[in-house]
Amino acid sequence: MKQIALALLAGALFAVGLGVSGMTRPSKVVGFLDVAGGWDPSLAFVMAGAISVHFLAYRALRRQQRAAPESAPRFPLLADRLSLPTRTGVDARLLGGAAIFGVGWGLAGYCPGPALVSLATGSGAVLAFVLAMAAGMAIAHFAAAPRSAPADAATAGRTARDP
Repeated sequence: MKQIALALLAGALFAVGLGVSGMTRPSKVVGFLDVAGGWDPSLAFVMAGAISVHFLAYRALRRQQRAAPESAPRFPLLADRLSLPTRTGVDARLLGGAAIFGVGWGLAGYCPGPALVSLATGSGAVLAFVLAMAAGMAIAHFAAAPRSAPADAATAGRTARDP
């Protein structure tokens, strides 16, 4: 229950931050991405602020984890350990995904977080974007799923994704 409450609190705080910063207004985002035209640099300050807060909090957390005695409070509070990425290389999938994300963000003015927050406006355009985004995520999930080898002759030619 604590995890759900904390997730709701973090999500609400994130949503408020997106709204206050203007990230839920596509015109603001497109203005930021239009570096050749009427560039609006204000979102760069939002990003720099968010990165700075995360950087300082992460460093403090890691320092505390290394120096804390066994009796000290453990961080993260609701997990056994921090979940850190295990892959560090840049490959074609990462670059392709980043390109698709960037094109979608530039064309629509939304990325996943602000789009979900903007659903509260009841806009049909936002709903269409979120549905298209969900469909794209589902397609990417199934396209990236590993295919398993057939278990026997009865399943020969079928993959794990086949009905």
